[in-house]
Amino acid sequence: MSKNKVWLVTGASKGLGLILVKKLLSSNYRVAATSRTVASLIDEIGDVSDSFFPIEMDVTSDNNVKGSINKVVDHFGTIDVVVNNAGFGQIGTLEELSDGEAKNSFDVNVFGCLNVIRHATPILRKQESGHIFNISSIGGYIGNFPGFGVYCATKFAVSGFTEALAEEMKGFGVNVTLVYPGYFRTNFLSKGSVKTPVNPIEAYSIARESEQAHLNQINGNQPNDPEKAAEVMIAVSEQEAPLVHLFLGKDAYQYAGTKIDLIQKEMEGNEALGTSTEILSE
Repeated sequence: MSKNKVWLVTGASKGLGLILVKKLLSSNYRVAATSRTVASLIDEIGDVSDSFFPIEMDVTSDNNVKGSINKVVDHFGTIDVVVNNAGFGQIGTLEELSDGEAKNSFDVNVFGCLNVIRHATPILRKQESGHIFNISSIGGYIGNFPGFGVYCATKFAVSGFTEALAEEMKGFGVNVTLVYPGYFRTNFLSKGSVKTPVNPIEAYSIARESEQAHLNQINGNQPNDPEKAAEVMIAVSEQEAPLVHLFLGKDAYQYAGTKIDLIQKEMEGNEALGTSTEILSE
């Protein structure tokens, strides 16, 4: 892939998004980066230039996303690689999270991603080239983390529609990659990024233990380097025929392997009952 390609990275003011943008610019790609506040992008990276276009974008607003993508095309002439990275973590059991908390998670993590896809794919489809990276999570493949059900649900949704998107884009020469990161040492679990339930229920002791473990023990001690994650994504973008599923981190591989083993065992355990539903010929 030519280093002259234009990347669009959402949620780029911190974490993996910011690291990826800096890595791309240092490798002479052209980059449009979005955030809820453009000032944060300018402070971290710099102002508008021939290679960098910071833009304020609210992924939950379809009209705002459409207008922002049009501005990117006006600035660079096209878009070649889209990274749907914007999102946040919501901690809380299914009972204790309010309707508003749950819907906000889906608005940002799911519908925000769909809004970007809706307005970016026409560009890629018409030029019959490009690449879309949708950032899910290992929690979008295995969901048995107490207190993370809604977050996992949003990432399962991303995983599901990304698999469909990969099939839909095949005829247009557009590659699609579904990224399942494990635990990376970013500010994802820090205050101001992750959200905790407004009205926690004390009875959920296991969920509270999981919550505290993530906020106090795992945060700052994650085993994976986001700089290396950015390098992997750039390398995948340069592959001639990239695979759809990209697990990032040894921990992601371990979690996925555990899920695969469990499913196989439970399919075998219920096989007689599970396959007894067919209509027998009369």
